Amino acid sequence: MENVAEGPAVFLDRDGVIIVDKNYQIEIESIEFFPDTVLALGSIDPFYKKVVISNQSGIARGYFTEGDVEEFNRFLSGKLRENGIVIDGWYYCPHGPDEGCYCRKPRPGMLERSARELSIDLKNSWIIGDKSSDIEAGRAIGVKTILVRTGYSGNERGASDVRPDYFADNLLQAVELINRSVI
Repeated sequence: MENVAEGPAVFLDRDGVIIVDKNYQIEIESIEFFPDTVLALGSIDPFYKKVVISNQSGIARGYFTEGDVEEFNRFLSGKLRENGIVIDGWYYCPHGPDEGCYCRKPRPGMLERSARELSIDLKNSWIIGDKSSDIEAGRAIGVKTILVRTGYSGNERGASDVRPDYFADNLLQAVELINRSVI
């Protein structure tokens, strides 16, 4: 494997941030982007890698398979590529909330794995999520956190009382905040 220069990333939750959360969604024909998703993702400074990290407990619950999730992500990636957007990495946790795995957010396993595999500088990275578990995972690994008010807005069942570094109304506002920040 060739050495890749270390650089920061913007970690993105999938459902509720990039696409509308439709509760254990696996049907590609029902993918619905938020109005400014494509503009927002295309506006991320190229200095940052774009990495999707997503809990997919529907696999553990038997609603769909890992193959289904991978096909869904490939399709979603293709739709984004049609708009000039390349996602550098797609990561998901197939476990249920009671399995105690290290990869499921709020634990930082997916972020750590992607940092190793994609040579990510975590100190200068960000996470954008719509759930407290996204914010907790970011805090656990030391990245800056943004909670968007799309999706669950941090009010999911069992949400922890965690404070993000920043709030944003949507993904576009979160990206604008990141692009204005000084590293």
